[in-house]
Amino acid sequence: MFLIIKIAVSAVLIGIITEIARRSPEAGGIIAALPLVSLLSLCWLSLQGESPQHISQFAAGVLWGFPATAVLILIVAVCLKSSFPLAVSMMFGICGWGGCLLLQKAIFG
Repeated sequence: MFLIIKIAVSAVLIGIITEIARRSPEAGGIIAALPLVSLLSLCWLSLQGESPQHISQFAAGVLWGFPATAVLILIVAVCLKSSFPLAVSMMFGICGWGGCLLLQKAIFG
C-alpha cells in the first residue's frame, strides 16, 4: 500500500509541475529544478525506517549525481535551441550525463 501512495504522490507532483510548465515554461522549469524528487525520497526512506547513515549515503549520491544532471540539462537545452528534435537532444544529454559520471569517477575514484 505504501508503494502505491509513493507512486501516487510522485505522479501528482509531476502532473502539477507539467501543468505549471505548460502555462509558464520559466516557472515550470524553476519548480522542476527544485530537489523535489530528492526531498521526497529522503522522506520516503525515513518513513520506511531507514537508518540515518543509509539516508546520508543516499544524499551523498544525490550530490554526486548533480553535476552530471546539470550537464544533461545544459546539453538538452542547447540542442533544442539549435532545433534538434527532442529525442535526439535527450539522447545527447544522456550521453553527456554518462560521460560526466565516468569523468567524475576517473578523477575522484
